[in-house]
Amino acid sequence: MRSFKQELVGVFGSPVAENPTQVMMEAAFAQLGLDWRYLTVEVHPEDLRDAVAGARAMNWRGFNCTIPHKVAVIPYLDQLTPAAELIGAVNCVVNQEREWIGDNTDGKGFVESLTTVRPIAGIRAVILGAGGAARAIAVELALAGAAELTIVNRDHARREALLKSLRERTGAACNALPWEGEFAIPEHAELLVNATSVGLYPNQDALVPVDLSTLRPGLIVCDVVPNPPTTRLLAEAQQRGATTLDGLGMLVSQGIIGLRLWTGLEADPIVMRRALAAALQ
Repeated sequence: MRSFKQELVGVFGSPVAENPTQVMMEAAFAQLGLDWRYLTVEVHPEDLRDAVAGARAMNWRGFNCTIPHKVAVIPYLDQLTPAAELIGAVNCVVNQEREWIGDNTDGKGFVESLTTVRPIAGIRAVILGAGGAARAIAVELALAGAAELTIVNRDHARREALLKSLRERTGAACNALPWEGEFAIPEHAELLVNATSVGLYPNQDALVPVDLSTLRPGLIVCDVVPNPPTTRLLAEAQQRGATTLDGLGMLVSQGIIGLRLWTGLEADPIVMRRALAAALQ
């Protein structure tokens, strides 16, 4: 007789009609022959403690956290990985022998996606934004051996806080610049990362305020926005001969890392990207 027990992982976050990540992850489970489910669970901030306790009681294999829970979840976990501690936020929790281990795969997913284009070591990167995604990406680039990181953000306090943390805790060469008007990409930069939500659906017509004349061949332009995959920034960069990476690659890589942490197995990125792209249409 077939067992009705299924292994469970999920995402604690805001309500969505259909979570594309759920579609992507369940496609990976099916391809690997796993009788698993990835559940989308709406959790209000005041219920987060109970939600984590419930997942623990039901022996879930783990879960993801989205905004607004990435920092608030930390007190309810048993340990943090070094990367999650550095970043100060958690988006992936793993059940290891009934201990909840908090990790952060945002930056790791970005780095894995970027390495399909070029090695990280020695790269000179400009990161637009100083929020959670920017922080995760900056930390992982620093740990992977980036030669120089430039943080560009309008908010002076957030910009300087990220700069101070990177300098003190990674030892990477870092600087910060104000974002006033259209930002001109420095000539020495090899990588530009839009770590803001500008261009995200339904505001897909919005363009990140950069000086388009400074987009050029030889520059790698990345956007963390997954929907639409080709943002206006990436379209403008492509027209000017730059190499581009869309947010789907980062999201797929995050999913692969999460699945690896939960199962010890390697998912097929082609299967996952195909399912994700279909869910976002």
